[in-house]
Amino acid sequence: MVFEKTESRLLGETLYMGKHESGLMIYVLPKPDHSKSYASFAAKVGSIDNKFLPADDTEPFAIPDGVAHFLEHKLFEQPDGTNAFDSYSKTGASANAYTSFNMTAYLFSCTDRFYENLEILLDFVGKPYFTDENVLKEQGIIGQEIRMYDDDPNWRVFFNLLCALYSEHSVRNDIAGTVESISQINKDILYKCYKTFYNPSNMVLFTCGRVDCESVAALVDKYVTANPIGEIKRFYPIEPAGVNKPLIEQNLSVACPMFQLGFKDSEVGITGDELLKKQITTEILLEMLVGHSSTLYNSLYEKGLINDTFAYECSCEEGYSYSAMGGESSDPEKVRDEIVEEIKTTDLNDEEFTRCRKVMIGKFLRLFNSVEKISNAFVASVFKGVDLLRYVEICEGITLDDVKKRRDGYLKPENCAMSVIKPY
Repeated sequence: MVFEKTESRLLGETLYMGKHESGLMIYVLPKPDHSKSYASFAAKVGSIDNKFLPADDTEPFAIPDGVAHFLEHKLFEQPDGTNAFDSYSKTGASANAYTSFNMTAYLFSCTDRFYENLEILLDFVGKPYFTDENVLKEQGIIGQEIRMYDDDPNWRVFFNLLCALYSEHSVRNDIAGTVESISQINKDILYKCYKTFYNPSNMVLFTCGRVDCESVAALVDKYVTANPIGEIKRFYPIEPAGVNKPLIEQNLSVACPMFQLGFKDSEVGITGDELLKKQITTEILLEMLVGHSSTLYNSLYEKGLINDTFAYECSCEEGYSYSAMGGESSDPEKVRDEIVEEIKTTDLNDEEFTRCRKVMIGKFLRLFNSVEKISNAFVASVFKGVDLLRYVEICEGITLDDVKKRRDGYLKPENCAMSVIKPY
């Protein structure tokens, strides 16, 4: 297998990319001076992928909410009754997995025996084992997990915000599904989803640390065999413009009210450099408006309306995009009003723009100090068609006018909704 080499003088990094005959994309980022190595084996399937055209089929197939997360849990179980975690415990590796809206990743980090751990990873992800009995057992386990998150105020304030922003798109649904939806999952559904989404041509293997291309490629040749199936046809509901509800409130056991204020972006459908530019422009804009060094943040803090739990985030994906900001507050409605007013009236000046753009570049460069952070960020970017190594170049090309246009077209009152968790 031939690896393409990409060097970044600015970052001081060299990335190797290769495409296996199975269609699997392999990335190797050597960091010989790091004590830790890391691998992520990820499939482009998340909680929003609940209607698709299965492999070797002609009719769309709808599945219950929570299947991607359910699959993540079940793949660790082996036919002999053991668990992949048992194998990792013998090598001293730290292993985990996670499911997001858009992807599912299986990962490990270690200080030695990297290739032994990589064999474990490639082996168990490639060997699904589902039975009526183990599916029924897992329904009980995940059902308990769902009930636990139903009482988690941080979880509920976030998903209530997504329900306020979105009326149709599956991003509004809990990643794990509901107790009712997972009760409909059976082994046939799991095998059909696995066969479709866990084809190597729909997956990425990213390795980082004390690793080399030839050794990684040799193990892929040993464990990965499949014919590429091409692009998977996925079906998503049409999401109308505007928010679903301006406000959703819920009472839980909290000492102080919690809130999340969000803005829904209706301009979707872009990938690559254009999507990356939108993500960075939005991050600069939010840092200027509500970052910890902004005038508004300090004003709200001095008034006692927010505390150091206040933070913001933005998510720019191909099919949906939103921004959220929030934390604890004695008066969430007052905070919302002041933020909305600040967006309308504040003067975005060049000095503040230059500072915040440097902040974004600094945050990005710090990713490369951690094999975990850069690996997770890189895999997510690959699935969006984004070249993460172009981050600094694209960021430096963004202007103050770009940020102002983003604010005027995006942060509008009709795109705004809020979620509040209040004490009983």
